[in-house]
Amino acid sequence: MTVREIRLFGDPVLKTVSDPIGEIDDRVRALVDDLLDSVKVPGRAGVAASQIGVNLRAFSYNVDGEVGYILNPVLVEVSGEPELIDEGCLSVPDLWFKTSRYPFARARGLDLDGNEIEVSGTGVLAQALQHETDHLDGLLYLDRLDKPTRREAMKQVRESSWF
Repeated sequence: MTVREIRLFGDPVLKTVSDPIGEIDDRVRALVDDLLDSVKVPGRAGVAASQIGVNLRAFSYNVDGEVGYILNPVLVEVSGEPELIDEGCLSVPDLWFKTSRYPFARARGLDLDGNEIEVSGTGVLAQALQHETDHLDGLLYLDRLDKPTRREAMKQVRESSWF
């Protein structure tokens, strides 16, 4: 159980589609422990396995005091009119851009016992479900920006102290 280092923009694992989890073994249990420890750091709403360098479909979330995880998540429903909302990412520190997200999202996946679970919500939880699922599909929120905003974002990334 460890708070793991977050991989930053430019790390190839962030642009790689994550592999599905097959057998739920001790390695997967340890991954979930690390994801939960890593998301409990103040200011974090979600951490995808790829953000801690593990190419498996899993993420944790921490929204409004609700902390959880989901294995092999699939975004099964989004609804409402997409809204431009401020979004940031631990893998792109200190940068925030208006990103189009649906106000409601529902994800299905598994828990550590192999039972099907469902997580759904509005607001920040809906945003986190969409954002973390994107990570597992090899996408960063920067990929969802319109061209002029993405151009500005990339300029700011190149000028950042961490890049």
